[in-house]
Amino acid sequence: MNNRSTALILIALALAGYGVYIGSYVPGLLVGQSALLLLICFVLQTVLALAAAIGVWRGQSWAVGVVVALGVAVAATSLVEAFVLGIVAYLHALLVAVVAIVVVVIISAYLNRRRAFGSSHD
Repeated sequence: MNNRSTALILIALALAGYGVYIGSYVPGLLVGQSALLLLICFVLQTVLALAAAIGVWRGQSWAVGVVVALGVAVAATSLVEAFVLGIVAYLHALLVAVVAIVVVVIISAYLNRRRAFGSSHD
């Protein structure tokens, strides 16, 4: 059995939870009169979050790249909602984008550090 730390398990569960949460918006976007760009952004976030959760859970080296892509997708979605579609306040969108990038930097640094020092020693 693969030895996983509690932090990795929590990161994987948080990513999976975020993926399910964001995915819950997709059915509503399919039914109503929504912007196709917004639907694409939410589907992309859902797929990336679930893929990142699987990658982190299994200790895959590609998980860091998917986590970074998820952070970029979250930031881009927030900015699209504010500046392109005008459905979210600008300052809130900027805050979400900055927080997404900061969280991604922290998580990817942690994952890279674990990979660099080898996760089998925990």
